[in-house]
Amino acid sequence: MTTQASTRPLPSGVYSSRPWRIHEITEDFELEDVWALPVQGGADDLPRFVDSMTSGDDRDFPAAYRLLFAIRWALGRLLGADEAEHGLGRRVASLRDRLPEDLRDHPAPERDDSPFQPLYLTDREYAAEIANRTMHGVLHLAWVEDASSPDGYGAQMSVLVRPNGLLGDAYMRFIKPFRYLVVYPALLRTVGRRWETAQGVTR
Repeated sequence: MTTQASTRPLPSGVYSSRPWRIHEITEDFELEDVWALPVQGGADDLPRFVDSMTSGDDRDFPAAYRLLFAIRWALGRLLGADEAEHGLGRRVASLRDRLPEDLRDHPAPERDDSPFQPLYLTDREYAAEIANRTMHGVLHLAWVEDASSPDGYGAQMSVLVRPNGLLGDAYMRFIKPFRYLVVYPALLRTVGRRWETAQGVTR
């Protein structure tokens, strides 16, 4: 089931006040955003939601979203921002090296065509990371109790970053308006539609 998504991010305390396992490995990262996703489900639905969110065709997204990312990847190639030497295991160590032993026993499924590398998947959390010349980032999905959900749970998404020096700081400031105007609205709508499809909901 879906719920209506907020057009604004949630307060940072919604993320920081909870005892998420991701806190154990991201002490030196900054919280960039927290969003309630238009997704509701039962206690055991997080793995299925993660699959619905991370699978599918990019053509699901609006044209403006796809154009923005096409420009981003083109600039990355031009500036060398996404070359392997700036990525995980090269410029920065993977957060997999920081995982507590018990989380190493909860690997998340991988997608060959995704720039994100999964870290772990539990019954309440999913985390994946990405790194390039400008930053080291973490995507965190949480399955939280939701009183408005008929089945008791809803999804939240948090984005954490560790900018790479002045270049990284400038880049994050530059893209912030685009994230709020284009990226997040399109992402939330598409995530909601994919979850509806996974749930067999039709309109």
